[in-house]
Amino acid sequence: MYGFKEVDVQGLEQLKAASGCMLIDVRTDAEVSRGGIEGAVHIPLHLLPMKIQDLPEDRPVVFYCQSGGRSAQACAFATSKGLTEVYNLQGGIMGWIRSGKQLSSI
Repeated sequence: MYGFKEVDVQGLEQLKAASGCMLIDVRTDAEVSRGGIEGAVHIPLHLLPMKIQDLPEDRPVVFYCQSGGRSAQACAFATSKGLTEVYNLQGGIMGWIRSGKQLSSI
């Protein structure tokens, strides 16, 4: 086990409603310019080590990327730094779109 959990789109919406999780987009600037999930904070994967101290320890953190690979790396890194409630959005932004959800500018 990686120390983080996978969450699907429905699970993400439940997390947002229940706990006000922090949603982090780890894609590149070019990818983010095409749209993201409303309420997300953009921290490109390569900048995560410099921003890890800015992540909350008192609420869940959900990472996403294009399809789930880079966000899984972000999750593994965050858990290695001591964060405990870390989630990877299954399927990334592509899963979000496939589930019929809208993109917004972030």
